[in-house]
Amino acid sequence: MSTIMVLNGPNLNLLGQREPETYGSETLADVEQACNEEAAKHGLSIDFRQSNHEGELIDAIHEAGQLIKEGKMLGVVFNPGAYTHTSVALHDAIVGAQVPVIEVHISNVHARESFRHHSYISPCAAGIVVGMGTFGYLLGLQGLIHKTA
Repeated sequence: MSTIMVLNGPNLNLLGQREPETYGSETLADVEQACNEEAAKHGLSIDFRQSNHEGELIDAIHEAGQLIKEGKMLGVVFNPGAYTHTSVALHDAIVGAQVPVIEVHISNVHARESFRHHSYISPCAAGIVVGMGTFGYLLGLQGLIHKTA
């Protein structure tokens, strides 16, 4: 069985309690359950992770790159949180590890503060899902499955 990594960046552990008017009331555990159910429909498993630390996210991307080369993983659905707008290092990790990434954002970052309009991840992403709430994770999974088929 092949795997998809669902990787979440800083503050996503607060999903359901942080700014529910922007991010909704679902928790990260709810998102994980929905991702597991969606993946199972396709005969896949999920490696679901969250970290508030940039280096841990980079290590996870490197690990995904190795698993992809071994044929054990399809790619990564990635919500980098605020690191989207600041991290050249995450961009470089994705490119260097040759990881197919679907970038996901719960809110419509383009309808928010101007500093959220730029993404260092988008130029190296295989696809982007923005503003669809937590349903965007399922769209990201479906997109990654489609792109890697």
